[in-house]
Amino acid sequence: MNTTPWGFRDILPEEAGAREEIAGTVRACFKAHGYLPVETPLLEDAGSLGARGRVVDTPFRLFDDDGRLLVVRSDNTLPIVRLVSTRLRGARLPLRLRYEAPIVRSQPRNVGAARQFTQLGFELIGEGGEAGDAEMLALVIDALRALELPSWNIVASSVRPFMELITRAGDEGFAREALALVHANNFVDLDARLAASGLPEPVRRAISELPRLHGGVEALDRVDALMAAAGVAGSQTRELRALAARFAEQAAAGSLSFDFSIMNSFDYYTGLVFKVYAGNLSDPVGSGGRYDATLDGLMAAAPHVPAAGFAFSLERLEAARLADDDAHGADADHAVARAAEEPLRVAVPKGSLKEGTVRALEAAGFDASELCDPGRRLIVRARDLRAGANDAVGDIELVIVRATDAPAFVSAGGADCGFCGRDSLIEAGLDLLELIDMGYGACRFIEAEPAGRAGAAERAYARRGCLRVATKYPRIAAAWYEQRGIAADIVTLHGNIELGPIVGMTDRIVDITATGRTLRENDLVITGEIMECTARFFVNPGRARLDPRVRALAARLEEAAGSLA
Repeated sequence: MNTTPWGFRDILPEEAGAREEIAGTVRACFKAHGYLPVETPLLEDAGSLGARGRVVDTPFRLFDDDGRLLVVRSDNTLPIVRLVSTRLRGARLPLRLRYEAPIVRSQPRNVGAARQFTQLGFELIGEGGEAGDAEMLALVIDALRALELPSWNIVASSVRPFMELITRAGDEGFAREALALVHANNFVDLDARLAASGLPEPVRRAISELPRLHGGVEALDRVDALMAAAGVAGSQTRELRALAARFAEQAAAGSLSFDFSIMNSFDYYTGLVFKVYAGNLSDPVGSGGRYDATLDGLMAAAPHVPAAGFAFSLERLEAARLADDDAHGADADHAVARAAEEPLRVAVPKGSLKEGTVRALEAAGFDASELCDPGRRLIVRARDLRAGANDAVGDIELVIVRATDAPAFVSAGGADCGFCGRDSLIEAGLDLLELIDMGYGACRFIEAEPAGRAGAAERAYARRGCLRVATKYPRIAAAWYEQRGIAADIVTLHGNIELGPIVGMTDRIVDITATGRTLRENDLVITGEIMECTARFFVNPGRARLDPRVRALAARLEEAAGSLA
């Protein structure tokens, strides 16, 4: 049977016609602003792109007959930078370029995510500062108006404050780790890394709080206060304040807010970054920002050439257009519309984490008694006992799931936020904001082997050159062995992990333990400590940026976690 590869799909005439109309509207808007079309190859030299910035991983790499490593592009900005620096090096600035092109990106298997997208974008090269930002904002707003989307929101930030802070830390290793954690939206581990850093308290506080800041202009005031306390001179928010003023002048029909959790996974951004949400979808319909250092030294006109760009996702624009008629939008990548008046949905784990979750919800001011004995119901209500208070979020819906499934529910829009163990988040590998270590459900990840076979694993490793390991947590196990430079063949099991080495199928296991009782009863001894694990509260990034109730719930749960500790 002939089928398309996973993550790819055919587009039939009705949908293709709708996409053509959307693309035509955006194209006409860009053209009216003087942007000229360019096209770049689908395949690019990996070294050429990597020299200009870190690229979102692509699943498709190949060698040509000259032995060069080629990649299928996962981004259109860096190929255009390559085009400009080679073919248009002597061109008169500023350059205004537009494109309409597909990209492919790596995605986790079996999460219903597409791997191919079509971007409708533009690049403004040679126009910097407030003038360039204003032109970029005006073009995006004109396109949104031309598309007649039912609703839209611009969420903006800047990478400059965070980069200033981690530079001030004076530790390149720490800076790399902190930036990677912020790119991964893992604020819990960021706090743990800060606690062990030895940095001055004002710097630690600023690095911890900055990616959690959100709101209106008052959020910018707090950024400046944190930066000043950390010893960073001058305002780091001027460009964002200018953006807010420009937005107000345009009397735009949408809204503008600030959220410093927006740190795009590309490392070439140098200042303003922003995302556009529309149709109340959880995923942005477009994103972009300023990358002023990427073309430095590459153009004949000047040693420093400012640049900025933005790209809409054609698939998500299509979903946003349909959101008014269909609350679940189109068949787009994790794009699920949620009406603002609906109760928040919270994915809650059954099993060993349920009791701690009930306690946390009750400590946060909710009546979660229905969760204690839900019968066969899969969704129950929790009444907000603080109705009418400033931090009220209203009644919430509790979606009862396996802990391992909670990340998928929240990522795909089936819930706005949720609880699960740190292990489930690592294994899922999805784009989620990890906000709070709840402190309950404590356990350890360990490596173990039969007590009577001491030394057997080492001898097997010496003979085979690899270790055979049974586990229910392949990502965690593989990462641990890789960090230690040990080749490991991972055998994924779903229960009774201890049997692996007992029956001789594997040398060791990687598993969780709380009391160690199961290990003792099966005569297994611990040979390695991997990590500690507790329950975490996490949210869908889009819902956190669109619905203030998500952040309000997080604040109440953070206070509750402190009282339960």
